[in-house]
Amino acid sequence: MQPEVSQLGRVEYLPTYAAMQAFTASRHDTSSQIGLQPYQVVRDQLWICEHPPVYTQGLAGKPDHVLTSGDIPVVQTDRGGQVTYHGPGQVVAYPLIDLKRAGYFVKEYVYRIEEAVIRTLGHFGVTGHRVTGSPGIYVRLADPASHARLQQPSPRPSPACGRGSEQPPLPQAREGGGEGDPFRGLGKIAALGIKVSRHCTYHGVALNVAMDLEPFSRINPCGYAGLQTTDLSTIGVSASWQEAADVLGHKLVTYLTP
Repeated sequence: MQPEVSQLGRVEYLPTYAAMQAFTASRHDTSSQIGLQPYQVVRDQLWICEHPPVYTQGLAGKPDHVLTSGDIPVVQTDRGGQVTYHGPGQVVAYPLIDLKRAGYFVKEYVYRIEEAVIRTLGHFGVTGHRVTGSPGIYVRLADPASHARLQQPSPRPSPACGRGSEQPPLPQAREGGGEGDPFRGLGKIAALGIKVSRHCTYHGVALNVAMDLEPFSRINPCGYAGLQTTDLSTIGVSASWQEAADVLGHKLVTYLTP
């Protein structure tokens, strides 16, 4: 069964976060109250929205990765990873999926989300790339349409906006790049952070469409000092928030449906 898609528009982060937690808890409550598995009675959901400016900090987040938040609130969350930014012009998608029913594990779930983002970028003529150990999707800033494989050393595994717990010190993304810089020539265009509670997921993925990117300079995005972030507009793609939301929603439904 496909997830039910809800486009929420621009909504505050904290109430949306609380709603995700409540929805996930209700699946467990239903199971215990009537003796059925959650996947038998509650349909999976996909919430698509946009948030006013907010920094969200993951479980592995370190305060020193928030360089200066200014007037933008910082919210501690229960997702994996470190700090990221949400703001106008960004499509945020929250898949609320029962992985037990779907029949795949967390690693494949993350791969499917990333693949949906890559296919969304492809719709707009952009090639998305994975960087091993750094969840999310990246693009070549100088040639966003290039299909050439990345020829870079892989960074050490990181909890950056992803799945893990504490890891060794993160690699530094040096501005301008150089030998040994795993992010040389790349910009991060989509960030990923999830939570799995009793095989049910919440939190999700954020795709940058047409944003004010300045707030990213106030943090080490996803825990990487100097990591460049970008959006579709900056790399020359003219797309409305609604168009990007529709395409991403369709791709997520396609790739998350068993």
